[in-house]
Amino acid sequence: MRSISRRDFLQRAGAGAAAAGFLAVGTRRAAAEPLGIPIGAQTYPAREMVAQGQFPQLCQKLYAAGVRQIELCSPGYAQFKSLADGKATKKIVDDSGLRVISSHFTMNELRHQLPESLQWAHDLGLVQMGTASLGGRMTDGRTSLNNVKYATQEFNQIGANVNRAGLQLFLHNEGFEDTHLEDGRLTYPVLLDYLDPSLVKMQFQMSGMLLIGDPIMYFNNNPGRFISAHLHGVDFSNASAVPGLPLPVKRTGGRGRGAAPAPPPVAMGEDSVDWPRVFAAAKVGGMKNYFIEQEQPDGGWETMVKDIAYLKTLS
Repeated sequence: MRSISRRDFLQRAGAGAAAAGFLAVGTRRAAAEPLGIPIGAQTYPAREMVAQGQFPQLCQKLYAAGVRQIELCSPGYAQFKSLADGKATKKIVDDSGLRVISSHFTMNELRHQLPESLQWAHDLGLVQMGTASLGGRMTDGRTSLNNVKYATQEFNQIGANVNRAGLQLFLHNEGFEDTHLEDGRLTYPVLLDYLDPSLVKMQFQMSGMLLIGDPIMYFNNNPGRFISAHLHGVDFSNASAVPGLPLPVKRTGGRGRGAAPAPPPVAMGEDSVDWPRVFAAAKVGGMKNYFIEQEQPDGGWETMVKDIAYLKTLS
């Protein structure tokens, strides 16, 4: 065995320590990013803090809770109008240690103020932008195929313009997306047929499974199309679901379905959903990010913290 000098020994030891340190950092980062995706949160539940000028404090509080990236709402939302300066908003987010990658916009902004919205998105460094709902015409939970065709044609065109600007457009499901057609079919699968997957991706609102069905089914049947999701616990035992819809119920220890008028606040892991199966399918669906959104009277903060702890148990 060749002898080495003290200098060589120290250099090699230093390199080994650096490598070990790199691996340790990588391990900590992996533990902090369950499913390989940084933990995200939608800021809408804390909209009153934003409206009161406390956006910097909100960002700091989210980071301390374990959130690493956020989704905003645009200045078209009344409570978020103070964030109209995209560059100043980005600095606040960056200074807190968070990243902002996504935002919801109103359909009015996407229809009539798209250049300004795109500039705001670029100033923030967003990679995707979307809307909560197409807002199509509906009556008593019903809409027509013509309404679906009109709404999707318009949104595809918006998607083409957003795509040319280097961003990805997505559609959330809320309201119009949760309706039925006049012939009784669910509207959501028909929307998927008419939306151009090369221009418009999807963001799945998990509570919507009670109205449009199992996200596992949608993810597996539409590879690469579902890039995002809003996460929250869903308790089937205290919620009204559309009869006959498939739901991702836990195989053991879950809560069954019931017929109470509205679900109470519940954290992920304490609810009815088989989240490991949902996330396995989400990989097929193309999930790139997710955002916790607990909508309770107090902003759902304690429940969100429980969600973060649960997500860290997944891999």
